[in-house]
Amino acid sequence: MPSHALRHRRVRPLLALAGAAALAAGTFALAPAGQAATAAAADPVGLNAPYEYLGWGSPQKPTDVMAATGVKQFTLAFMLSDGGCNPKWDGSRPLTGGSDQSAINAIRAAGGDVVVSFGGWSGSKLGEKCTSASALAAAYQKVIDAYKLKAIDVDIENTEVASAAARQRVISALKTVESKNPGIRTYLTFGTTPTGPDANGLDLVKKGAAAGLALDGWTIMPFDFGSHSGSMGSVTTKAADGLQKAVAGAYGYDSATAYRHIGISSMNGKTDEADETVSTGDFTTMLDYAKAHHLARFTFWAVNRDRACPSGTQAGDSCSGISQSAYAFTKIVAGYHG
Repeated sequence: MPSHALRHRRVRPLLALAGAAALAAGTFALAPAGQAATAAAADPVGLNAPYEYLGWGSPQKPTDVMAATGVKQFTLAFMLSDGGCNPKWDGSRPLTGGSDQSAINAIRAAGGDVVVSFGGWSGSKLGEKCTSASALAAAYQKVIDAYKLKAIDVDIENTEVASAAARQRVISALKTVESKNPGIRTYLTFGTTPTGPDANGLDLVKKGAAAGLALDGWTIMPFDFGSHSGSMGSVTTKAADGLQKAVAGAYGYDSATAYRHIGISSMNGKTDEADETVSTGDFTTMLDYAKAHHLARFTFWAVNRDRACPSGTQAGDSCSGISQSAYAFTKIVAGYHG
């Protein structure tokens, strides 16, 4: 798999929460307090929560994003290992009492909520550093308790997803989390081929079914394919169809039920692959597909990148690399209500 330089890259030094007020001032108005805002407030946590990484990429102030787009939820990345089986933001920032908690408090004060995402491409993963499923479940639980979370996401990539032992550990730990936290929503996010999950992804689904894991959303990341044909919107729906078939086969779900247990986590603009550019039109294709099948989740990486790059610069941590209005992709995702 590629290095994912733009996606899920972790930078150790804490970047200050750079507000997006300068970008938004005079450009965006508050989302209307109509039906869309009411629906969003009632959406299950995680349904339409775009990723924001508060540790790099000149992160926008989440409440500014909320005001500009109508989005009510964020998937905050990433919770990692501090070198042992202990969770810290980005592996180094304190679990509570720091800038991340301040951001979460502000999001909730503004009527929103968060999903905490564990993992990503880089850094030390709890799924590898915790040597037993019970220890991993306890690490997840520590974060759930700290923030009284209604949903968590495990973004299992790189060495973590490549390890059969880590895959089983994550599945077993999520099973424990579900048993100890009735009603919590659980999402597992992993890479995909253009036609559906690769061998590691298929193994995750099979292990989940064998364990009786009642996952809310098996979520693919349909980008960084290496090669593909057709638009990124069309290849995404084909990959999601492949995931749906895998989940239906493993769990014995009918087609409609399987679709309700899968999700899409895309990437906006230019990805790590030269032949991949995800447009707002592609996002509209994904939105229509999500609506037609009532997917469990429609999200993307990342709010940090949801703006055009300054003149003379390329796609990176803090911009998409394409011509776009600020928050164009976030606004599309915010329009998904199941």
